[in-house]
Amino acid sequence: MNRNLSYLLLLLLVITFLIGSVVYQKQHKDISLPGTNKQYYKIVPLTIPDTLSFAGESVPLDIFYVREALGRELSVNTYWHSSTLLLIKRAHRWLPMIDAILANQGIPPDFRYMPLVESGLQNVTSPSHAVGFWQLLKPTAKEYGLQVNREVDERYNVEKSTRAACRYLKKSYKKFGNWTLVVASYNAGQKRIFRFMNQQKANSFYDLLVSDETSRYIYRMLALKMIFENPEHYGFYINPSQEYPVIPTHNIVVKGAVKDWADFAHAHGISYKLLKYFNPWLRKTYLKNSHRKTYQIKIPTAPFNMTAEKLKE
Repeated sequence: MNRNLSYLLLLLLVITFLIGSVVYQKQHKDISLPGTNKQYYKIVPLTIPDTLSFAGESVPLDIFYVREALGRELSVNTYWHSSTLLLIKRAHRWLPMIDAILANQGIPPDFRYMPLVESGLQNVTSPSHAVGFWQLLKPTAKEYGLQVNREVDERYNVEKSTRAACRYLKKSYKKFGNWTLVVASYNAGQKRIFRFMNQQKANSFYDLLVSDETSRYIYRMLALKMIFENPEHYGFYINPSQEYPVIPTHNIVVKGAVKDWADFAHAHGISYKLLKYFNPWLRKTYLKNSHRKTYQIKIPTAPFNMTAEKLKE
């Protein structure tokens, strides 16, 4: 009798659980993640397209190791959700300006993905002391027209460093005559790529045996290109209000010395922190400016707490 009662109670518990599960699913079906992409529910291998190009140059996807290398970076950048999500949000603020400079300088638009790979669109410093969005070393920066000293480091100036990077890329293209090799040389150095080409008797990047870092570099750019051109296909759904807006600024011309940048900031109605955000190339709390150079100091014009949608109104 006790055994039968136990079986009956167990059966009732199972039935209650099943009914509760069905009711729960019906009640919560409307708050599921947006879209119908399988990646929301399964970790699936990503499809490699039949054709792909970079800067107008065809990617030889018929070569097995090219497809596999692209697949690796596409998987990493798709499933590393937090990193790619932040890149997409930052890109709304920075890529319009970078795109305009690339177009003005005659650099293919696909190079917009280079600073994403280099720095994640952040003014970071590498262990080898490469600096800024484009990760320029001090000698290279000076060679291509940037000022780098204790008070001013224009590698942190996104506009000026982008123009300097363009000058480097154009000079590199004159040597290689191929944009993919230009990308490889930006990572590994022109001399090293030329040495590899001579040693291995190869004229295409895709035929070169290079370091893993250099090998992955172009594929990271290609993967980001694919994701950015069709983010929802890879599971990234971002409302325009969640993108980082472009904040309008105006310039204040400085031709002499500035005793204290904090006082300067407060005199123009902002904090020192905001002054540094828009002018990270100012490396000291003062500017002696002994050579009386002219500098353009960016001051934000709009309220700083507004969303991208509000700023468009």
